[in-house]
Amino acid sequence: MLLQPPPKLVGEKRLSFRNLDWHAFKQIQSLLTERTRARFTYDNGVLEITMPLEGHERSARLIELFIRVLVVEIGMKIKTMGSTTLDREDLLKSAEPDNGYYIQNYSLVSDREINLNVDPAPDLVVEVDITHTDLNKNLLYASLGVPEFWRFNGRVWQILQLVNGTYVECDRSPTFPIVEKNDLYQFLEVALLDEVAAEVNFRQWVREQI
Repeated sequence: MLLQPPPKLVGEKRLSFRNLDWHAFKQIQSLLTERTRARFTYDNGVLEITMPLEGHERSARLIELFIRVLVVEIGMKIKTMGSTTLDREDLLKSAEPDNGYYIQNYSLVSDREINLNVDPAPDLVVEVDITHTDLNKNLLYASLGVPEFWRFNGRVWQILQLVNGTYVECDRSPTFPIVEKNDLYQFLEVALLDEVAAEVNFRQWVREQI
C-alpha cells in the first residue's frame, strides 16, 4: 500500500548554489540561520538551502513519533539529535537531516556533545524529500557513515542500510526488525486523520509483537 499525496504536493522550497568553498558555505549558513528556519546541506561545493513547508514538517514529526513509540515500547535507549548539523569539513560534507538518532551507539555519546571527528555518525537518519532535490543524499549520508537511512517522499518509504560503503534497500528496518514498510504506511494513513488514535493503536500493536 502506498500513500497517495494530494495533487501537486509541495513539501519544501529549495535554493541551490554551486562552486562554494567550505568557508563561503559556513558564512552563508551562519548568516541565514539567524534569520530563517532554513536547513542547509552541503556536498563538495554545492549548497542546497531548504525551507520545509507543512507537508514536509508533518510527515517528519509523525515519523519521529513512529520511531519514539518503537523505542519506548521495545525498551531501547535513544539520543535524539533532531536537525543537528552533521559537519565533516575533511569530506566537504554537511547535512541537517529531519531527524537523527543514536540507538545502537547510545552509550558512546549519551553524556556529551557529538564531535563527528571522533564520534560515529548517528545510527539512524531520516529525511523527508517531497520536492525534488538535486543532491545525491544517499551518497552524502553513506560518506558520513550513517548505518541506516530512511527516506520518505510523501508516498514511498525507503529503508537503506549501509553495506560496504553503499546503501542497500531493505524491506525491514535493521534497527526495528519487527516493522515492515506497510506498518509505517498504515500508521501515517491513520495519523493524517487522527494522530492520537494512530499512536494508541500503534503502541498496542508493538506490544503484541514483543
